[in-house]
Amino acid sequence: MVKPDNAPSPVLIRDTATLAALCERLRHESFVTVDTEFMRERTYWPELCVVQLAGESEVAIIDALAPGLDISPLGELMGDPAVIKVFHACRQDIEIFVLKFGATPTPVFDTQIAAMVAGFGEQAGYDTLVQSLAGQQIDKAHRFSDWSVRPLTEAQLAYAAGDVTWLRTIYAKLHDRLAREGRLEWVGAEMASLTDPALYRVDPQTAWERLKPRSFNRRLLGQLRDIAAWREREAQRADIPRQRILKDETLLELAATAPSTAEQLGRIRGITRGFAEGRMGAALLAVIESCQALPDSAMPAPPNRREKAASPALVALLKVLLAAKSDQHRIAARLLASAEDIERLAAEEQPDIPALSGWRAELFGNDAQALKAGRITLGVDGKRVRLVRSDEG
Repeated sequence: MVKPDNAPSPVLIRDTATLAALCERLRHESFVTVDTEFMRERTYWPELCVVQLAGESEVAIIDALAPGLDISPLGELMGDPAVIKVFHACRQDIEIFVLKFGATPTPVFDTQIAAMVAGFGEQAGYDTLVQSLAGQQIDKAHRFSDWSVRPLTEAQLAYAAGDVTWLRTIYAKLHDRLAREGRLEWVGAEMASLTDPALYRVDPQTAWERLKPRSFNRRLLGQLRDIAAWREREAQRADIPRQRILKDETLLELAATAPSTAEQLGRIRGITRGFAEGRMGAALLAVIESCQALPDSAMPAPPNRREKAASPALVALLKVLLAAKSDQHRIAARLLASAEDIERLAAEEQPDIPALSGWRAELFGNDAQALKAGRITLGVDGKRVRLVRSDEG
């Protein structure tokens, strides 16, 4: 990666006093750029290894694994409302800070979302923005480094520093562009949804929902709910990836068959004899037995079940309108409306969805409702889709 002529060399921080002094200086900045490097392949909880920070005139790399390092000064900086924390694709970074400090950084500006609002496509990568807005190429060689190994190499430090150095340029240019176009409030609305701490706290009782079961059998869904919750708690307790305990497909099979003995449990694909006959097998069978004793009223309702199925033709038409609006306003389509929004728009009269409120309604939602009501139709003008209103003839 090319280093800007006026950019300071990054400083590696491994002691609390130096970190506290850095954070105190950065609290006088209007914004700081932030990134993290972590490992999660072997654990349930992400292991924070490195934090990168950059202010206007300094760049620092914090060795979060340094012996005796207290990172609480970093938490105070992240919570300072006077300093904007600039990230790129911030969800995993924010999750780590919630786990470490119990709160989300505030205020936050995510350059990936800002780039989507500014017309850079559905999911602009950091390297794409560095090239487009800073005119530089970045070295991706250390993207998959093992950041838990010490000492960190000079190459790793240079790579880590680059993730916050060019982010300053990207932030400044995106901020100025969106301010000129009157779109900063749109980004702010997205940031509000990302800074709710509840978004980053896993509730074992809702873990089953991420498996997206297609069954409408409430008893099966109840079994899946309780088995998935048990797996989540076991993974959290042992701090190992949930898939190391049982694979997703095994959970679905367990919910469908509800084994009652160790012998039956051992016949499930993905479950070893040792597991079935051991402590974990006994605990799992107890969970299944307990669920079997519950009344039907205690079983969960099928997720996203609609009274009326969406018309495939209407869904397709709304997607054409969405693409046209995305092109017209130079904004990523999925920011205007999600796939779920489109399905609900087609199936329900007045669904409670983001696409029908605020700036999204002005850009897309109001016309989507008008299209459903027949007040507008879609035509083609050259290579562009054109909206024809009923009073235009």
